[in-house]
Amino acid sequence: MEDFIRNLTTSLHKGFIDKDQSNFGRFKPELLINNEKKNNYVLNTIQEELATSEDFLFSVAFITESGLATLKSLFFDLEKKGVTGRILTSTYLYFNQPKVFKELMKLTNIEVRLTTLKGFHSKGYIFKHSTHYSLIVGSSNLTAHALKVNYEWNVKLTSHENGDIVHHFKNQFEDVWAGSELLTEKWIESYEAKYNENADKTIAGQVIDMPEQYTPNAIEESLKIVPNTMQQAALLQIQSLRDEGKDKGLVISATGTGKTYLSAFDVRNFAPKRMLFIVHREQILNKAKNDFQRILGGISEDFGLYVGESKQVDKKYLFASIQTLSKQENLSQFDPADFDYILIDEVHKAGATSYQRVIDYFKPKFLMGMTATPERTDDFNIYELFDYNIAYEIRLQEALEEDMLCPFHYFGVTDFEHNGEEIDDATLLSKLVTEERVNHILEKINYYGFSGESVKGLMFCSRKNEAVQLSQALNEKGLRTVALLGDHSPEERERQISLLENGFLDYIFTVDIFNEGIDIPCINQVVMLRQTQSSIIFIQQLGRGLRKHESKSYVTIIDFIGNYKNNYLIPVALSGDQSLNKDTIRRYTKDTSYLKGVSTINFEEIAKKKIFSSINQSNLTALKILRDAYKELKKRIGRIPYLHDFVVHHSIDPTVITDKYVNYYQFLLKMNEEVPAISVYEDKVLTMFSTEVLNGKRKHEIILVEMLLKKGVLSHQEYLAQLEADGCRTDEATLNSVNRILDLSFFTQSYKKKYGDKPIVELNGEGDYQLNTSIQESLANNPYFTKLIKDVIDSANRKAEKYQCDQPLTLYEKYSRKDACKLLNWSKDESSTVYGYRSKYGSCPIFVTYEKEENVESSINYGDEFINPALFKWYSKNNRKLGSKEVQEIIHSADNDLDIHIFIQKSKEETDFYYLGKGFPDKLSVEEDRMVDKNGKDLPVVHMNMVMEHAVKGKLYHYLME
Repeated sequence: MEDFIRNLTTSLHKGFIDKDQSNFGRFKPELLINNEKKNNYVLNTIQEELATSEDFLFSVAFITESGLATLKSLFFDLEKKGVTGRILTSTYLYFNQPKVFKELMKLTNIEVRLTTLKGFHSKGYIFKHSTHYSLIVGSSNLTAHALKVNYEWNVKLTSHENGDIVHHFKNQFEDVWAGSELLTEKWIESYEAKYNENADKTIAGQVIDMPEQYTPNAIEESLKIVPNTMQQAALLQIQSLRDEGKDKGLVISATGTGKTYLSAFDVRNFAPKRMLFIVHREQILNKAKNDFQRILGGISEDFGLYVGESKQVDKKYLFASIQTLSKQENLSQFDPADFDYILIDEVHKAGATSYQRVIDYFKPKFLMGMTATPERTDDFNIYELFDYNIAYEIRLQEALEEDMLCPFHYFGVTDFEHNGEEIDDATLLSKLVTEERVNHILEKINYYGFSGESVKGLMFCSRKNEAVQLSQALNEKGLRTVALLGDHSPEERERQISLLENGFLDYIFTVDIFNEGIDIPCINQVVMLRQTQSSIIFIQQLGRGLRKHESKSYVTIIDFIGNYKNNYLIPVALSGDQSLNKDTIRRYTKDTSYLKGVSTINFEEIAKKKIFSSINQSNLTALKILRDAYKELKKRIGRIPYLHDFVVHHSIDPTVITDKYVNYYQFLLKMNEEVPAISVYEDKVLTMFSTEVLNGKRKHEIILVEMLLKKGVLSHQEYLAQLEADGCRTDEATLNSVNRILDLSFFTQSYKKKYGDKPIVELNGEGDYQLNTSIQESLANNPYFTKLIKDVIDSANRKAEKYQCDQPLTLYEKYSRKDACKLLNWSKDESSTVYGYRSKYGSCPIFVTYEKEENVESSINYGDEFINPALFKWYSKNNRKLGSKEVQEIIHSADNDLDIHIFIQKSKEETDFYYLGKGFPDKLSVEEDRMVDKNGKDLPVVHMNMVMEHAVKGKLYHYLME
């Protein structure tokens, strides 16, 4: 408690008296706003406060289903911990829909009351913690837009439990609470009647903009329809392609982003004499024709179909099914030059013989292909078909940012577990359809709910029998469901889809026939009862619910996460990150604020642990995984890719490749590529740059080598000027460190040998920098070696963007012990002897593995732990006393000009450590203690509290603590 009071006092001084006060206080007042660029949202802070609260009070006038959904998985975890809360809300302006009150009734650990206080318009959140209260008060109601999108002002304050401010808030809450009415089913029934009579539909609920009904337009009317921002950018890029003389273009656009409209706008710009639109499924031909007629205008007689028995050969704008058009007798009805503009929808299927026959037959002036998923599991190269001309690309993340898709709330929930048996890869069908699992599924789909009046859901299963039997089991529970499988006819599928759309079915169970190409905009709940085998299929299935529809404001995605080995693919799919970098995937699991707009990603705590376990156990650098990613990129660009290509195309992190294969040349040999030879010494130099420079953790070496590749010889002043221009440190210690890295004197003997055993960069007689003579000769005589070196430097520049150049270390990035020695300007690499900590050269890096292994010796099983995000309890090595020299150096670090740097990894499964900033010993907390070694010997040890210069940010703190 004394620590808390001291910290709070410091925080209040900084917040209300002197903003230049030391940053140690973690309880300083904060302004909370939604900042999309920094991925900072009001929602983040509310989630962090909730996660560590002992109980909580919300006083909010307005609540939406979507806003409530952002906290539902957290409320579930809190219930498991026995944490309860109270929510006070109102019927002010009839904003709150009856359905949101029904959703509130599902929260069994939260009591809800309704006030009739006139003009109730409060927005306040109070969280009780073990040592204090947190208050968030301002403009944000409990709505998704207020918590993630709108420009809101909220202040976060911290108070001791005896503080006057918290008592004002609590007393006011209790006063209104006492006179309020308990939320019950009976109250909701009464409110619903009044709501239907009085609610202003323009204020209440979930109004979204929808396009008007399709009707044929005259040309002048159609020209009034203009492309949205995304479509305008796409149209410019497509036209630019044609201006370059290209006659083919591929549009890659996420499901639901309006590819058909985009193509219609481009046809309007191109103004072809005749156009052919080819689709895979007959069912969408009429819709495509209507869309085009709406955009292009003109008389109805210009638009026709070529499908089945309807063969309107002479139409200006012809919409054909591939099944009908590809028949030889039908193709022969056309002249190859009949159409000057041809579009192919779902063009990823173009590897089929039917498509190839049609593509080979016609000779258009421009061929456009459209797909949401160009990555294929077969060997067909869709990029090659379009001469590698990607006219435009918009993936899921960008589409959400542009508000082109229906927002979603994803919930990663724990699959059923009985007597310690989890659902995993080998689970028998009989275990998938037990009464207990069926009830578990019902409980989750009911709890997480859906947007709209009635559920219209898709459930994806792992096998056909599971779909059939689960459908039967849920029907016996009162739901209306059907299983649709690959052997059902197209007519039967259409019939069942129609029943779902019109409210006669609640769910359709399937395995994979709805992965793509099926358009059911009203879907408001997608349930995944199968493991994630592919990030492509995951996004296809999630995408079934992402089309906007007037009946919903968001779609609920419920993913049942069992003990599957491929769980690591879930954050990969949701983030779109293909780096294969485990640290990056962990980051996207623990912090999901990268998702723009009102959409959210939420994991129940146990489900999240299963994902982390999968990340730790998976071999993401297995040859097959790397080879597949390499082949996919090679398909995309039509040549051997290099490291920079992986960066530009958001594929594998280059350091993942070089960590395993020392350099990219060796990797290409492993890929069986025939590439020019490089010498043994050239290979060692490439290895040095790949190991020490590519990661981008210090930009100084990158700048120096890049300038030497361009100029040959570089003066010290020219180098300094460039460092200053790039905002980098130019102190003598750092510059000397750079010299030691590039002349190899920093490294141990084994590393020197690995890197060629002679300086990479030398200083000539005038004190200018130059590459050694051997490297200069290689650059002059081996263009392939030059290409490989420049590739490393180009990639390193991109990697360096996330690191600060004006500081030795960047907060929350990951570093190895060797990195720390290098970046803290040590003369030598002493990482092998640092172990837990070491004081040298004016710095003391402390390395802590937070989760100790169960079988670790008691003599090294230290009790290092966070007391709170700003206070870390740290232990010295064993057999150290208060008077030990190294302990005294650390205690009096401020007097000794010794900078203490804290590095922490969660467990041994992580290779590197998060940098958490500087630590400052709290002298009042220093104690000598005892610990017992494996032989039973009693040893002294010293522990103390380190006050963190920066309180550890919430998501990372909770990840380390879980």
